[in-house]
Amino acid sequence: MAYIENGVLQEINIERARSRGMVGNIYQGRVSRVLPGMEAAFVDIGLDRAAFLHVSDIELKPEEKETGVESRPRLIYDLLRTGQNLMVQVIKDPLGSKGARLTTEITIPSRYLVYVPNGRNIGVSSRIEDASERERLKGILTQFMVESRSQQVEPEIGGFILRTAAEGADADSLRQDYEFLCRLWTGVQDRQLDESGIGLILEDLPIALRALRDVLGGSVEKIRIDSRETYHRAVQFAQEMVPDILPMIEHYPGERPLFDMHNIEQEVASALDRRVPLKSGGYIIIDQTEAMTTIDINTGGFVGSKNLEETIFKTNLEASSAIARQLRLRNLGGIIIIDFIDMIEQEHRAVVQETLKRALENDHARTKVCEVSSLGLVEMTRKRTRESLEHILCEPCPTCAGRGTVKTAETVCYEIFREVTREARQYNAKQMLVIAASAVVDRLREEDSTSLAELQEFIGVPLKLQTDVHYLPEQYDIVLM
Repeated sequence: MAYIENGVLQEINIERARSRGMVGNIYQGRVSRVLPGMEAAFVDIGLDRAAFLHVSDIELKPEEKETGVESRPRLIYDLLRTGQNLMVQVIKDPLGSKGARLTTEITIPSRYLVYVPNGRNIGVSSRIEDASERERLKGILTQFMVESRSQQVEPEIGGFILRTAAEGADADSLRQDYEFLCRLWTGVQDRQLDESGIGLILEDLPIALRALRDVLGGSVEKIRIDSRETYHRAVQFAQEMVPDILPMIEHYPGERPLFDMHNIEQEVASALDRRVPLKSGGYIIIDQTEAMTTIDINTGGFVGSKNLEETIFKTNLEASSAIARQLRLRNLGGIIIIDFIDMIEQEHRAVVQETLKRALENDHARTKVCEVSSLGLVEMTRKRTRESLEHILCEPCPTCAGRGTVKTAETVCYEIFREVTREARQYNAKQMLVIAASAVVDRLREEDSTSLAELQEFIGVPLKLQTDVHYLPEQYDIVLM
């Protein structure tokens, strides 16, 4: 699923069997271990790894909120016990060696509303700024809730949040969403009651339908789908949930792949590189680690026309927009450290930081940009719920094991010398055979031939060399003969 803005790829979501996102899925789980030292618990939800539930993600019941329980310290062993069953929702996919992160604060979104089963209030998105519109929407939804409660012997209607997309929506559209969410929640409760074990209760929509529900806004002009099956599912979903976008959806029957038309394959390949070129001739370097992502800006071949300060300022400005796009495109999250080129003028620093913030306004993920630190670094965070593009498309290199570098042939040669010495002292061999990669054997026969001869004289055992084309640069074997 690719998002194109002004003819340029801004964001891509990839969903495969092994990388299918679980965020939004609702499970019935069982507490497998309570960890008072971490104020957390591990919950078995039927996956390979137990999921993680922190005490801060355990929601209080409405009656507990009214009594002010949340103002007192919350201890995990007061809330959970080993073997306890509970309904949870995934808020962060498994990342690296970490399991999924859970919450007991269940939320179920639709086009205009978000249902909060354990809530009692009506919230309105902060992006709906018009006060009269906010009151109109709350009034419509309040009427729906009053009608529902009057028709039930034991009213259990929870709370709702009006999404940004609800701005300007009529009462019929809101009612359709409202009734859909009530039916969906009733089904979730029924499946929970029937489920004596653990497992999935409600799976979030597939990526194509999820995009129609969550991402699309007033600025979208067209939705092209090349799969006829997906197209029909999207049309059916739009008819039921978002009929206003039906005219935008079209099937692409062309022979040329849709991604090729927009150069998406090449853009994705570029997004896997560390180095991102800028139009001016400068470039940025992006390094992704488990703890954080670091971004470095360089002027490269850009020499400017006025003075050094102006050259640096223009490079940093261009880099700000490029960084915002790369964060979305690569789906980078967590802590991000940006090392802009040092600027002397305070006004230039403020403009660069403001440019970065404005460029991030179109990002669907929540971001927070801090002030420039004393070291000239900009620290920011971006909400991370799913694996990055690199983690989905790539795997650790079998040659370097993910380090990004391999030992030089010289280093491996000296390792062989030390290993040969150890083997000669431990065993009584008549001859030794060294099997290694061609680059290592070539060095032993040429640059290190003198050292090899001295080693043979020292241990008193002849050494024979053999090249194996299947050996990796750091791999070698010493065979006693």
